[in-house]
Amino acid sequence: MKQVLFTDLDGTMLDLYDYSYDAALPALEALKRRKIPVVFCTAKTLAENEYYRKELGIDDPFIVENGGAIFVPENYFSFSFECRRRGDYCVVEFGAQYGELRDALRAIKEETGFKITGFGDMTAEEVAADANLSVEMAKRAKQKEYNESFIFDEPESEAAVLFDKIKEKGFAATHGGRYYNIHGENADKGKAVRALTELFKREYGEVKTFGVGDSMNDISMLNAVDQPAVVKNKKGAWLDISLPGLYKAKGEGPEGWAEVVEKLLK
Repeated sequence: MKQVLFTDLDGTMLDLYDYSYDAALPALEALKRRKIPVVFCTAKTLAENEYYRKELGIDDPFIVENGGAIFVPENYFSFSFECRRRGDYCVVEFGAQYGELRDALRAIKEETGFKITGFGDMTAEEVAADANLSVEMAKRAKQKEYNESFIFDEPESEAAVLFDKIKEKGFAATHGGRYYNIHGENADKGKAVRALTELFKREYGEVKTFGVGDSMNDISMLNAVDQPAVVKNKKGAWLDISLPGLYKAKGEGPEGWAEVVEKLLK
């Protein structure tokens, strides 16, 4: 049976605040030795995913911008499937276009008076300061195609109104560990995970999937895998969900991620 690990990055494999991953490295090397694919499933852009794939030596497919698209390296699978060729990738798209998402947010701001600041409203330097990124990484974070991350500077009680407004515009919203996100209603981590799992099944036959996350925008991914797991957030708490067989790691962020991988390998 082929095992496949789907993982969130920020707050899970990476520390939420300084993006460190040292604690995850031994477990990652163990996965590589066992030839278990490590599939990023994150709100991050293509440019950000490529950076971390290179840093960590990972060559497996990945899911960008909260399920906006699946990027499969050329010739990764032994068969062809319907996709859009883009450089060295075969891309399966689910998300709406970035310009449409920006237009919807602008309309919602005008209709409600909500204080909403998207990445598209900010310079790379402003994103870097707010997200504790280098300016170079902030530039990668701004290269969005299927999702807009934004700051919602209103009481949390207003979030339900915001989500309803986004739904009225024909889009969907999620709340990650740091930012709110607007994306296409067909862009969903769970849908992307299921679609990619089918490709792994075509390649390997029987497949067992694992998923690791930490926040609300990971719920659909965790629902789509055979073995879901959560790590603790910076407040020392787990995501408040109930799923059959859910494993709750004792550690936070990358420490918890390594704990989940240790369990997987056993």
